[in-house]
Amino acid sequence: MKIIQDINELRSTIRAWRQAGERIAFVPTMGNLHQGHFSLVDVARQHADRVIVSIFVNPMQFGPSEDLDNYPRTLQQDCDGLTAHQADAVFTPTPALMYPRGLDVQSYVEVPKLGDHHCGGSRAGHFRGVSTIVTKLFNLVQPDVACFGQKDYQQLAIIRQMVTDLSMPIEIIGVPTCRADDGLALSSRNGYLNAEQRAIAPALYQSLQWLKAQLAAGEADLRALEQQTKQRLQEAGFRPDYLNISNQLTLEPAKLASEPLVVLAAAYLGATRLIDNIEI
Repeated sequence: MKIIQDINELRSTIRAWRQAGERIAFVPTMGNLHQGHFSLVDVARQHADRVIVSIFVNPMQFGPSEDLDNYPRTLQQDCDGLTAHQADAVFTPTPALMYPRGLDVQSYVEVPKLGDHHCGGSRAGHFRGVSTIVTKLFNLVQPDVACFGQKDYQQLAIIRQMVTDLSMPIEIIGVPTCRADDGLALSSRNGYLNAEQRAIAPALYQSLQWLKAQLAAGEADLRALEQQTKQRLQEAGFRPDYLNISNQLTLEPAKLASEPLVVLAAAYLGATRLIDNIEI
């Protein structure tokens, strides 16, 4: 597997693949890779001749009080895993390479509406940072296919809309959430949990499953269900950030139980913020 740090080397590598008539799949990540990330690589391999992964902890999507400096960086371990999963190349740029003029004067890409609620409501500027870096990486890699995890449901919706709005010739593939045996969605931030918190953490997904079961049983008061589920989370030891029953397409608050629904949730265990979702 080739490790690429320079934009010129990246472009020459992509050019050679293109000249050989090869189809390219791309998996953007922030590193500290786990089986969820590797499942994206495996799916990408099914759709292309070449798979390239980026590892870049993007400062633009972190707020001033968030964990940018402490975000785990495990490049050698990540590269070993990517080699085992047959990635062809990994692109590992620095912030200076991606934002040479600094963040204060960096042009940005922003998708309206879809980022207003949920994580966008509690993490100001987060999705501007996501859509900007993904656009930059798409411009550099120019993939045919890009794979994103469905655990970040709102992010996936925003990327899909951005690609449509900006006429990018890229197929976006959403890959189902990978979970531990007890149901906890795999996440780099799970490593921040202590043993007691890790034992509590599966209650997030269990609460979403409970809510889904209430809807299946005919419960139609969506706002009451949201409050009841938040209460369950609090009783389990979480501090809910949000729990919203939304329309799958617009991500706006759902009005009717008959709509195509997705439940989006974020909650804290100690200082660790976990997210999850479930489609209805």
